[in-house]
Amino acid sequence: MNRDLYIDFAKGLATLSIIFIHTAFWSGQFYIPAEVRVFSLVFDVALFYALSGVTSGANIEKTLYRLLKLQITYMIFVTFLFFMDYFFKVFGLSFFSMEWLQNFYSTFGSKYATTNISTTPQWQNLGNWYLHQYTNADTFPVVMGSFWYLKVYFILTVFGVLILRFFPKHINWLIGICISLTLLFNIFPEYYPTGQVGYVAFYLSVFLIGNRMRGKKIPEKLIPVLYILVAGSLLWMFWYYGGEIFYKINKNKFPPKIPYIIWTLFSLVTLFVLYNRLKITKENFVTYIGKNAIFFYFAQGISSSLVYFLVVPLQENMPWWSLMLLIYVTNIVLAFIISAGLKKIDTLGWNILKFLRRKTAS
Repeated sequence: MNRDLYIDFAKGLATLSIIFIHTAFWSGQFYIPAEVRVFSLVFDVALFYALSGVTSGANIEKTLYRLLKLQITYMIFVTFLFFMDYFFKVFGLSFFSMEWLQNFYSTFGSKYATTNISTTPQWQNLGNWYLHQYTNADTFPVVMGSFWYLKVYFILTVFGVLILRFFPKHINWLIGICISLTLLFNIFPEYYPTGQVGYVAFYLSVFLIGNRMRGKKIPEKLIPVLYILVAGSLLWMFWYYGGEIFYKINKNKFPPKIPYIIWTLFSLVTLFVLYNRLKITKENFVTYIGKNAIFFYFAQGISSSLVYFLVVPLQENMPWWSLMLLIYVTNIVLAFIISAGLKKIDTLGWNILKFLRRKTAS
């Protein structure tokens, strides 16, 4: 079966959008106007959950094996990150000073400044990372700030494959339940549960809708109707919440609330409109990113942390839009280089695990 390059292309564009979001919302907090930061959220993580639904099937064993491989790859990455963070602190304290390290970390802003710099490795952080409790990595703060997506992905993929395997005739009903729960939580915010429930309720519906769209094409006559509904939803949002809601979209993302959900509708509709309609016949730079999306996702956390050190000295000397373009392009280039390195580290980690398995096998 030939690989659907549209899926890779869509994942690649979604990954580039995530890099832009983290360019705008992290180092961009110093110089990018709030309006631009909000518009960067138009194409966001909901696309990944929808694409995951499109590509998922009812094979539980295959899905759990894929998740296990992802968990091991993730653990290899955070182990590498842990020692990078630790050795940098040892280097700073050995060759410079505590004041130098504190000045270094202050580049990220007071919100992310570390208060626990020492030559003693914080092993509990590594253990927490393995278990998806994302305590901050001081040297690369964007990494853990973007990993909330991964925890939700693991949870909803398990729920999703169980639904596809055991309730294939009731998927529409379960989509309705997820949407109803999301509406219930928003209509009665005092009942909006903490933790992952709100995330999974919304994104599981996106996942299941994506699965229902698998192999299908939206009829041409329905396309303008869908975009009219999206436009109507946006108009209603601004009428009901007021114009100031525009600046609060990101606050309504964690967990997803009605304004953010409406904000994502345009990207989801566009994704499904182009599915089985836009034909990608040759591999290219974007499809390469899509095929290696997980390594780019890991890499952009590191690269988005590194670009802070360009932003701080340049923000007073360049127009914001030209600096934004420079930082975004730099971020993509760094992510490309770092992702290639992370793939090699991942291969090395798997080879070590295979070696240990051979040596310990009875």
